[in-house]
Amino acid sequence: MIKSASSEAFVRFDGVQKSYDGVNLVVKDLNVDIPRGEFLTMLGPSGSGKTTSLMMLAGFETATHGDIYLDGQPINHVAPHKRGIGMVFQNYALFPHMTVAENLAFPLQVRKMGKADIETKVNRALDMVELGPFGNRRPAQLSGGQQQRVAVARALVFEPELILMDEPLGALDKNLREQMQYEIKHIHERLGVTVVYVTHDQSEALTMSSRIAVFEDGRIQQLAPPTDLYEKPINSFVAQFIGENNKLSGTVFAAQDNHCDVKLPTGEVVRALNINIGGVGNDSTLSLRPERVFLDPTQGQCNNLFSGKVEELIYLGDHMRVRMNVCGHDDFIVKVPNASDKTGLTAGDTVPVGWSTEDCRALDVI
Repeated sequence: MIKSASSEAFVRFDGVQKSYDGVNLVVKDLNVDIPRGEFLTMLGPSGSGKTTSLMMLAGFETATHGDIYLDGQPINHVAPHKRGIGMVFQNYALFPHMTVAENLAFPLQVRKMGKADIETKVNRALDMVELGPFGNRRPAQLSGGQQQRVAVARALVFEPELILMDEPLGALDKNLREQMQYEIKHIHERLGVTVVYVTHDQSEALTMSSRIAVFEDGRIQQLAPPTDLYEKPINSFVAQFIGENNKLSGTVFAAQDNHCDVKLPTGEVVRALNINIGGVGNDSTLSLRPERVFLDPTQGQCNNLFSGKVEELIYLGDHMRVRMNVCGHDDFIVKVPNASDKTGLTAGDTVPVGWSTEDCRALDVI
């Protein structure tokens, strides 16, 4: 059971399950607490249960079992429009026949707000997303990024305490998507509103989130801040799904304290952190980030030392991506900063490679 330590959860999933056919569970025993003001991202591949979890929180899907709480109150049987939640969708869902200002005014009119208050709140929301001069335009007259900002403004205009975002940047090009990531992050920081965000894009999740819940097979595999998720994955799925990762398979033949020795099929022995192994004699998958590997390490820099043959070099601007054959794996990746003196390699070179025990994690078999 994965929960935050907070007893003051603003959003709480308590033993929540979801089945569409009465047999197969799409969401399995979801337990998570979300504190007020947090930006929590639900991250995972298609079919992992993240969007279904968001839709149950929004009220568009009903939990098969368990309870969902908002600010301490159960909301399983509360209609979506009575939950006071702002929503932002991938397709924007703007009314094409309305101006930008009319789109923003709509949720306020539904709430029977006075005309003067509506005008004040619409102007404030437009300024918040830097679209003040665009109130009289229709959505079709805006760029994709501007339309997405209108969608964010519409979710914020009635000042909800919770905003849900379902793949809101998926339709944008790479540069605009990155720009919008920072804009949404900064809006969240300014307003302190609670955000639950769904995406399958790991870089998006790492950039924006206070914490990330990694979903797979209807369960949260790990719930942690971005740095912990990347640097300290607790199982092989998370290690492979978040960022680039070197995977070495072997058998544990010695374990002591928080370290273990794993023997690879080619005979080499790797010392790693003992994170998630069953014990001596069990198979294990070693996880090692490419930027933690050293080429031609200096004396004492690494306690895992091997020989590697350069198979391919790819120049990527700020770093060189070197594909090598190491310990029988010809897809072993090393990232070398271009400020380094180790970039003068050519395919076919054989060089020493090494890494620290603390950077190598012994995990379950993937």
